[in-house]
Amino acid sequence: MPIIQGKLIVFSGLDGAGKSTQIQLLMEELKQRGRKPVYLWTRGGYTPLFSACKTFLRLALKRKLPPPGRSEKREKAFRKVWVRKLWLVLSILDLILVYGVYIRVSRVFGRIVIADRYVWDTWIDFNLGFPEAYVDRWITWKILKRVSPRPDLTFLLVIPVKEALIRSRKKNEPFPDSEDTLKKRREIYTNQSHKAKYVMPDCLQPVKEVQKTILKNVSEILD
Repeated sequence: MPIIQGKLIVFSGLDGAGKSTQIQLLMEELKQRGRKPVYLWTRGGYTPLFSACKTFLRLALKRKLPPPGRSEKREKAFRKVWVRKLWLVLSILDLILVYGVYIRVSRVFGRIVIADRYVWDTWIDFNLGFPEAYVDRWITWKILKRVSPRPDLTFLLVIPVKEALIRSRKKNEPFPDSEDTLKKRREIYTNQSHKAKYVMPDCLQPVKEVQKTILKNVSEILD
């Protein structure tokens, strides 16, 4: 029996650009082709494992930890340098497990891992949220980059900031980025697109047209 090589397909970009929609369509298409794709959503400090640990600590400490999401209590806690550093270190260690172990094992077993966000997206989050931390200089971050497998295909989905704000409102995003943050994110993504081999479909086109571009590129790495 031939060995089926697993793949890593990454979707990066702005919220509202259509990542969730295109990932769902791709998952359905791959299942129809007889493949068994694995969906993986990650964000530094908010992976399922990390969130479960925080829930456990809130119960154990009788809610001494700030509640999930943005709040005055959370902002107050993160003003403490040691809290910020501890949170960042634990977030990075968690991603080392997810990217360095889970993704690699999944690929060994021939699974197609579809990652909603990846290392670069987390770096942007940390850079915008904690610019004074210089996380990319930390040994833990360097380890994360080292153990994270190189994607076989990366899609970068971006749209104009005004359109992103409109779509976020329509989706009722619980914690949407501000216009200023979206501008900074888009600028970083755009600058990075010139340095990396990203596939950038026109996300202002109809969903089906964007899907065609994605499926064409996916078929090339699977054939």
